[in-house]
Amino acid sequence: MKFDRLRDSYLARLQAAAPVAQGKFVAKENALALLQAVVRSGDRVCIEGDNQKQADFFARELVKLDPAQVNHLHMTQSTLVLNEHLDLFRLGIADRLDFAYSGPQSKALYQLAAEKKVQIGAIHTYLELYGRYFVDLYPQVAILVAEACDEAGNVYTGNNTEDTPLIAEATRFKMGVVIVQAKKKLAQLPRVDVPASWVDFIVVTDEDYHLQPLFTRDPGKITNQQILMAMMALKGIYAPYGVQALNHGLGYATAAIELLLPTYGAQLGLKGKVATRWVLNPHPTLIPAIEAGFVEHVYAFGGEPGMDDYVQARPDIFAVGPDGSMRSNRCCAHIAGLYAIDLFIGATLQIDRFGNSSTAIKGMIAGFGGAPNLGGTPPGRRHNSPATTAAGGMREQVFRGRKLVVQLTPTRSEKKNIPVFVEELDAQQLHKDGIFPEPPVMIAGDQVTHVVTETGIAYLDKCPDGETRQKAVAAVAGDTPVGLTLDAAGRDALRAAGLVKTVADLGIDPAAATTDLLPAHSLQDLVTASGGLYRIPAGCKG
Repeated sequence: MKFDRLRDSYLARLQAAAPVAQGKFVAKENALALLQAVVRSGDRVCIEGDNQKQADFFARELVKLDPAQVNHLHMTQSTLVLNEHLDLFRLGIADRLDFAYSGPQSKALYQLAAEKKVQIGAIHTYLELYGRYFVDLYPQVAILVAEACDEAGNVYTGNNTEDTPLIAEATRFKMGVVIVQAKKKLAQLPRVDVPASWVDFIVVTDEDYHLQPLFTRDPGKITNQQILMAMMALKGIYAPYGVQALNHGLGYATAAIELLLPTYGAQLGLKGKVATRWVLNPHPTLIPAIEAGFVEHVYAFGGEPGMDDYVQARPDIFAVGPDGSMRSNRCCAHIAGLYAIDLFIGATLQIDRFGNSSTAIKGMIAGFGGAPNLGGTPPGRRHNSPATTAAGGMREQVFRGRKLVVQLTPTRSEKKNIPVFVEELDAQQLHKDGIFPEPPVMIAGDQVTHVVTETGIAYLDKCPDGETRQKAVAAVAGDTPVGLTLDAAGRDALRAAGLVKTVADLGIDPAAATTDLLPAHSLQDLVTASGGLYRIPAGCKG
């Protein structure tokens, strides 16, 4: 048997690329020739493709490949953001995809899948996809993006390290080719995030790379309904469970919780008692809570445009090293989010009567991002906090703690008035249509501990059986197909048992749920709250 075929393939690719390279460096005008030399039909290719930063220069070069010469690529990138990411499938250069998130391209991806131009292996959670990079999805070619490099080929990723070192390691140590798009070359790097020995080729672009302010939300766009649900979450979940370590999914309702901490949270006496340790990107909407002393620590998946100076000035809060810049790491953050937090709270597009949720619906395949990982209790967790103890219980003579997994959603979408609660997820039909090998469920119902809507909170962690859980979901589902399955008497019985609490039960006056409670009403207000350190990214509308 021959045991070094991967090495032979790697060396052949390097040899093919040698004419266009000067050591590790390739001129911008030779980038396409580099790809033609190292990318082969049928390759697994990972291009960043992270949650926020994108190797956009190389994305534009990849689509210039001749599909008659390079085809059947299997793209294994965590995120689909750019039009070029999908052009690879439209042009017939790629035909298979394993990914985690595709929010900006969700409608286009659905269309390509319906047209059978892309075969989707699975929508992964990030940590799951990273794991597969080391098992069965290791790339033959990885294309990464960095803030800077040095003459030796070492790479510096700045605040947005994200996936870069992990992809480089998975590729390098399975004889794959590692290419880096670097913004600039420096005589000396602030730190080394990827060593030169892991890098084969670098193209210095001397231009900014695509970096989106994914987690920036304008306080001025937060609605009264979102403020009401945020108040309910703080008073009905954060306070009684003593939630200390947590992650917020992106959205205006979770941004409202962050903004309410130094106002409504202070009224409830929650400072130092809840939301002190976070696994979270540097959300601008967290600035007032940080300045008010609510937040002790934030470990970030990635950076956030406009927040660099603020983060650097708050090294006790963020993971800032001696070089003065933050080191993010999406994989480490997801490990922390899996094992070390008390609560995950986030939104979804659909919830069925069992509490299963999905963001893959008819007309849109948005992906799951980190929700399946963050929104679940790992069976290997062996430590508990007051919050996970309160949500846990005895099973088979063993006490099992439980992470709080909260779905925070209006009963009907605020913009289009479409029911969020449905008898059957669209994911079931997507499976029947052959788009997915099995129904793409984001968070399974048995992992969900609470559902918060504008009508109330369902305490699923306290429900004794599946039938009661279904009734509790229906009790807060409002005027939807699921909500109409339970009558007033059934709802009152759940309230009496403490399994459902309405806004009135929580002692909250809906009339008080107004933007007057917010400490900031615009992005400019957040600049002021930061002492001028936060800078609104150009073109950002939040």
